[in-house]
Amino acid sequence: MKYIFRIENLDCANCGNKIEVRLNKEPYIKEAILNFMLKKLTIHVKEEEAEHYPEEKLRKDIEKLADEIEKGIKILSVVDEEEVYIAPPHEDCHCDVHDHEGSCECHTHNSEGGLSRNGQKLTSAPKAKRDNAIKNFLESEKLEPTLLIVSIILLAIGAVLDQSILLIIAYICVGYDVVINAAKNFVKGKMLDENFLMTIATIAAFAIGEYPEAVAVMVFYKIGEYLQGKAVNYSRKEIEKAMDIRPSFARVIRNGKEQVVSPEAVLKGEIIEVRAGEKLPLDGVVIEGTSTLDTSMLTGEALPVVAQLGSKVLSGSINKEGVIKVEVTTSFKNSTVSKILELIENASSKKSKSENFITKFARWYTPIVVGLAVLTAIVPSLITGNWQHWVYSSIIFLVISCPCALVVSVPLGFFAGIGAAAQVGVLVKGSNYLEELNTIDTVVFDKTGTITKGEFGVSQIITQGMAKEELLALAARIEAKSNHPIAKSIVSAYGKLKDEEIIGEYKEISGEGIVVNQGDSVLLAGNEKLMAHYQIDYKQEEEIGSHVYVARDGQYLGCIVVADQIKADSKAAIAKLKAGGIKKVIMLTGDKKENAYKIGNEVGIDTVHAELLPQDKVTKLEEALKNGKVAFVGDGINDAPVLARADVGIAMGGVGSDAAIEASDIVLMTDELSSIADVMSIAKRTRKIVTQNIVFALGVKVIVLVLGILGIANMWLAIFADVGVSLLAVINSIRVLGKNVGYALRMVRGK
Repeated sequence: MKYIFRIENLDCANCGNKIEVRLNKEPYIKEAILNFMLKKLTIHVKEEEAEHYPEEKLRKDIEKLADEIEKGIKILSVVDEEEVYIAPPHEDCHCDVHDHEGSCECHTHNSEGGLSRNGQKLTSAPKAKRDNAIKNFLESEKLEPTLLIVSIILLAIGAVLDQSILLIIAYICVGYDVVINAAKNFVKGKMLDENFLMTIATIAAFAIGEYPEAVAVMVFYKIGEYLQGKAVNYSRKEIEKAMDIRPSFARVIRNGKEQVVSPEAVLKGEIIEVRAGEKLPLDGVVIEGTSTLDTSMLTGEALPVVAQLGSKVLSGSINKEGVIKVEVTTSFKNSTVSKILELIENASSKKSKSENFITKFARWYTPIVVGLAVLTAIVPSLITGNWQHWVYSSIIFLVISCPCALVVSVPLGFFAGIGAAAQVGVLVKGSNYLEELNTIDTVVFDKTGTITKGEFGVSQIITQGMAKEELLALAARIEAKSNHPIAKSIVSAYGKLKDEEIIGEYKEISGEGIVVNQGDSVLLAGNEKLMAHYQIDYKQEEEIGSHVYVARDGQYLGCIVVADQIKADSKAAIAKLKAGGIKKVIMLTGDKKENAYKIGNEVGIDTVHAELLPQDKVTKLEEALKNGKVAFVGDGINDAPVLARADVGIAMGGVGSDAAIEASDIVLMTDELSSIADVMSIAKRTRKIVTQNIVFALGVKVIVLVLGILGIANMWLAIFADVGVSLLAVINSIRVLGKNVGYALRMVRGK
């Protein structure tokens, strides 16, 4: 049984890890996955325990366990919105777009309309009118920065005037919540959390007479925590914005009237209206109107897509112009946008090796450093008698004993990498796959539908004395009534046939071709067998592809060569992969050798294996796996065994393809092979930034620890090694999205 909860008041990534570890020890929980960035908790309850843990009981139990680790955490059920509908705009509103709660740009009807459930309107009167001003302030985000400012002023005055009472007041203002939480945790036997360690460190500083430093440590600790929290929140918002494809509402036509409802409330078969500038809320088919759609948020493709009568349209696309009406073909739960969002949100559950290392490291790092702090305070003091110096050194150990810089920045780096990949139309199903891309040295491609379009097209026209256009026109007229793919490709190459051009009375001979009687003339279009059958003296062509020979009244007129078309970017994409460090490119296909070798040579394939059965493809892939790390790229429909066997399985054309999404580790939302090199580049940038964070955080902490033992480091440097390093690591992580230093500074300022 699976439950999804939303987490509020969780600001510590290390605490998030502790909560996840604690929940996974519960006997009734099969698996618990806590996504710190999305503030989402997914719980899989064991089947045999499911009846004993209904959702509300489970929520309360989890909240109780989480509260023991970080005080004040709230676990909220994700509301089932099947029955939710959104109040329509008020009569004075002229905004085209309204959010999930019925709000719009004018903001004039928020207290009138809003979210309703089962016909009962939920009022949204301003909170200031219901609560008194003091309570409202105490619950606002302004409280913490206000207390910080007051504490800094008192610290400055107290230090200059040497007034310990002012310093103590400053300490209480800035650190009261830290001390209270530390006391509560101490009662519960939890003495290695950051609140307790920071409290012990500052109280020890007071005990040895370092009043200004004790207050300064708490002040700068809280400033760092505050800025780190803002940086993480803005990073989260930026990543979510990069993947913001969730539609907020749908205009459904019911009983001839328009209703603005949540997408979850629309049923399959209902009609929705989508105006210019709005996102398509659900998948469907256009039944009225014409427009162009921006699908870049789904595919990364900038070119607009035409939507007209009969066109299939996908949720998450943006209607650029005009009004269209769409018949819904899937529920929101099964829509394209829901599947994509679920993939992105679940990506955090598949952690990279780096994340797993940091999670395990964090469990041992804090106890070891705290143990060193105790030894530093006692052993040298007993030997030298210089208690003040060694207690001061031990305080430095305590201040930098929290591994938050690593615990928050490494997952954030991978999360940003997944977001950056989504921006270019690539879905990565887990941090582990993004990291694994860095080890790939061999890429194996399927041919049909991957390197080629998987569609027949006319590649060459060879004539015997007549114009090529005339031969193509004649062949198209002969093939007009056939449903064979080769026949359709010839008709498509010619263009739209007029009714008077279509020839009647034709006979299709299986495995040979078509015979048409037109008056006294006999027209033939087919393969070598058809020519031999009618004793036509023809010239056998050697061009790669399927040959359609054309004859009239016993006279050979020429040949049309039909072949699978190579995608426009295949050659450039493979060259880009090799330039990016891929050592070998292999192609596997069931096609004939001559066709496969010709295509392989054209696009730059190193090794071609042709005329393979499905099981042969697996065998060839396993041979490649013996010599290196392999990514397999296929269309996701009939390549599932090979996709699953490869180190990384990459599926083409994920938009609307359930098979592609299910079978692979990475999904390319378009048919462009160049996306593979793009996501590999993102993987390298992600690894580089994550490595920088690990080396920087650990390096600074180790250096400060050594300097502390030598008596060189002070508590200001220790604070930098803790919260300062955390803040810089978070800012560095967001660079995976391509953000610059200027953005990082605006992010910290909250702008």
